[in-house]
Amino acid sequence: MSDIKLDDRMPVLVGCGQLVQKEKDVEKAKSPMHLMADAAEAAAADTGLGKKLWDVVDNVTTVRFITDSPDSARLPFGRYPNAAKTLANMLGATPSKTCYGPTGGNTPQLLVNHTAELISRGETEVALVAGSECFGTLMRALGQGKMLPWHDENPGGERIDIGVEKLGVTEVEKRHKLQFPVNIYPMFENAIRGKAGRSVKDHQLAIGRLMAPFTEIAAKHPQAWFPVARTAEEIATPTDDNRYVGFPYTKYMNAIMQVDQAAAVVMMSVKKARELGVPQSKWVFLHGCADANDLWYPTERVNYHSSPAIRMMGKKAFAMSGWSVDQIDYFDLYSCFPSAVQIGRNELGIAEDDPRALTVTGGLPYFGGAGNNYVMHSIATMMDKLRAKPGTKGLVTSNGWYVTKHGIGLYSTAPREGKWERENPATYQAEIDAEKHPRVEEKPNGKAKIETYTVVHGRGGAEFAIVFGRLAENDARFVAHTPNDPATLQDMLTRDQLGRAGTVKASAEGGVNIFTPE
Repeated sequence: MSDIKLDDRMPVLVGCGQLVQKEKDVEKAKSPMHLMADAAEAAAADTGLGKKLWDVVDNVTTVRFITDSPDSARLPFGRYPNAAKTLANMLGATPSKTCYGPTGGNTPQLLVNHTAELISRGETEVALVAGSECFGTLMRALGQGKMLPWHDENPGGERIDIGVEKLGVTEVEKRHKLQFPVNIYPMFENAIRGKAGRSVKDHQLAIGRLMAPFTEIAAKHPQAWFPVARTAEEIATPTDDNRYVGFPYTKYMNAIMQVDQAAAVVMMSVKKARELGVPQSKWVFLHGCADANDLWYPTERVNYHSSPAIRMMGKKAFAMSGWSVDQIDYFDLYSCFPSAVQIGRNELGIAEDDPRALTVTGGLPYFGGAGNNYVMHSIATMMDKLRAKPGTKGLVTSNGWYVTKHGIGLYSTAPREGKWERENPATYQAEIDAEKHPRVEEKPNGKAKIETYTVVHGRGGAEFAIVFGRLAENDARFVAHTPNDPATLQDMLTRDQLGRAGTVKASAEGGVNIFTPE
């Protein structure tokens, strides 16, 4: 590394730590703040500085808890008015900045990109970026009628909110139950199948083949929630233990949120890392990064099998790094559902038969999907992989809401030359926002056809179906349910519905639109 002159303000990641908690007794289980503090201490130990780090950290940034996300008002405990300050107090740190991210699985990468920029501008020198969820314990406690003392009413300090906190669906989309990821991601999947020209049966097994290698990697990861290898057939076949959730997804294809996991990384300038004596063998450079959003609301999308935002951010991050996708040794593509993996893979130019693994953790359905914080585990695991083979290159993607908000990071222990600067995401966001897309009709009437669909299941079987459709008259897009009689729902499960004709009728005020297939 000594033969390259490094810019003093170059940001580097110098420490990482992650933990899983599988304590079944809710009274004995640690709170998300305590688990996060443990991950932070592990990251501090990883730098070689240990508790001395807390004397010099000037920025503590935390990922937003599920309990602070939209639709979480029913959760009666687990809110912290300034989680970053609570964490700093627990660690004995006195940072000048305590920051909090927005809702979304994209935020760990967003926060790393943001913090790198602050370091490069001299506004931060030493930062802790951390997150955790104990949603498994929280839901178990609620099931037992117990309230846990997870709060800190007055930690002090001023909370700096990063990013924009904005609902992911319109009021009409919400009425049609599109706010639930388990309902909408299967609709992307059926659109992907249509684009690929596969039958329902063939595509089901293709999804199984895509995800089986994820389970094999999770099986070997010490922090995985489900360290169990499964075959493609096991994942793809509906059984009593692996029922449909949102057709075509079985349970084993869905992110698991009821987990207890925490992860943290330490970032600083090259100058500070040298001053503090952090060994260069610990340094990981952020060679390229970008953040981008697709057209915000699901009904507005260009289509349901692509992502102009992922395509754009990949282009920008690779341009910043000077790398190409063929040079990447390790990937962690965001994997809340198989559709997210496929869209990310396709937009980044990774071939379907590429032998490189698409995850380093095992992914959200198997490693565990710790609320908004999963990608912090991706980054921590990526750091370990890259340090073990110096000079190799890693790519991490993140995704929030419904293939809506995206982040990317390109990492390596190989030093990055020159000054660290990234293009302002607003400059290329305008191009994505200008993408041509269908007009949305919130009160549709008349002849129409199905663009994509899902059949939502409960424990007792099929409950209702959701369709995105297009009006025959003007090609405007709409969202609707179908009649939820057993015959209609069974028909939708047994034969392909893409392009199927029918009639849509607008709802009475405040209800759902109904599409009746011919």
